[in-house]
Amino acid sequence: MAHVLDHIFTTLLLVSLTSLAILSAGHALINKRDPRSALGWILTCLAIPFFGPLFYWGMGVNRIYSRAKRWHREAGPAPVLPQPPADLPPTKLPGELSYLRELRNLSERVVSTQLLPGNHLVPLENGEEAYPAMLAAIDAAQSSVHLSTYIFDGDETGKRFIRALTRAANRGVEVRVIVDSLGEKYSVPTAWELLKGSKVEFMRFLPLRPGGYMNLRNHRKIMVVDGMTGFTGGMNIGSRHMVNGPPPVVKDLHFQVTGPVVADLQRTFLEDWHFAKGKQLTDARYFPPLSEAGTALVRAVSDGPDKDFRKLNWIILGALSCARRTVTIVTPYFIPDRPLISALITAALRGVEITLVLPEVNNLPYVQWASNSYLWELLQQGVCIYAQPAPFVHSKFMVVDRSWSLIGSANLDPRSLRLNFEFNLEVYDLNFAAQLEDRCQATLALSREITLAEVDARSLPVKLRDAAAKLFSPYL
Repeated sequence: MAHVLDHIFTTLLLVSLTSLAILSAGHALINKRDPRSALGWILTCLAIPFFGPLFYWGMGVNRIYSRAKRWHREAGPAPVLPQPPADLPPTKLPGELSYLRELRNLSERVVSTQLLPGNHLVPLENGEEAYPAMLAAIDAAQSSVHLSTYIFDGDETGKRFIRALTRAANRGVEVRVIVDSLGEKYSVPTAWELLKGSKVEFMRFLPLRPGGYMNLRNHRKIMVVDGMTGFTGGMNIGSRHMVNGPPPVVKDLHFQVTGPVVADLQRTFLEDWHFAKGKQLTDARYFPPLSEAGTALVRAVSDGPDKDFRKLNWIILGALSCARRTVTIVTPYFIPDRPLISALITAALRGVEITLVLPEVNNLPYVQWASNSYLWELLQQGVCIYAQPAPFVHSKFMVVDRSWSLIGSANLDPRSLRLNFEFNLEVYDLNFAAQLEDRCQATLALSREITLAEVDARSLPVKLRDAAAKLFSPYL
């Protein structure tokens, strides 16, 4: 009898394992877009009993999109915020930028926001320039201050912001702050602890929970004062961005924004506030009339894992396909996928001069290792790659033909383009593009060019280390 039961148990176990393997392999076959990935997971599921399907359901299934959509549904219906007239004709590009109309058309199809004229953007370098401007705006606020950041350190710089925000709230200004719940952990004390007991409304974005620790983070950096003055870019709040202070320091670039596009910064913040707090703020007083402040045509690009399109990714690929003469990319983290590599190489082979500027020493070594493994492919086809000297440079922007620019919070890596909530601005303006290009040229004068011979000369252990890090590129 025991022998029969053992036989039945063994048969049921084999049937269960086989069924699980076939089910998992079938799921990979239907849902994986990349045939190489599909084939790899199918073989893993069928060749390694139990553990193969376990690995697939644990690491091979993309739950990012569905989880982000579910959490947004849990927050309730999206707020109905004041919008610009929907029947306005598309903004016409000036003659010298008319060749970019295909890029504008692409953006209009994947982004719901409009390309708005009459904006002015001021680059602010490091905390020495950015923080005084931001603090002065907070001190001058009359009705509202809305601040969203990934990291809000509790050091001396953070405390300066805490004091300014508290003063504003005490004089009757509505002050709201969103800090990502993972980014908050970078500092002790936290901004929430420092603001406790004040009149400032504080919310954590996606409090840490199982399955959401590393992904679905709010990486946006937005501040809007009185609905009229905006700040955005890549800079968090903390003394590390004061490059004249004690080490370690991080160089970065932020931007002050005035003009009609500030309303889109405000909408993005209020949508995040609704998601974090479950409270809709739709009052028209958050959207005062905005006069034209400059000549820049600007579109806000709010992207995240809950979106149906990979907006930023498509816009970047579109910009590369429209480039005629030059492309300049400055990014702290560079882990390209195959379409981006192909677009960069295709543009280089068309004769476009492509310059990629990376940090000499990254604050995340494993990201730099993975990045190193991609460089030879680009160098072979004529892409120029430079390494900026220390300290670590966190600036990120892209310029095409000294005509079109992309600025904001997103890096060129899977975490920004697939896993995080990001906010960027695409800018059609010759003067602004020239400012960014000139900054880059000044940086190149101090940077070291990376050569193909140098990349090829890496020792075997280093090549193996970099290649191993590359295997985890989708998760870095």
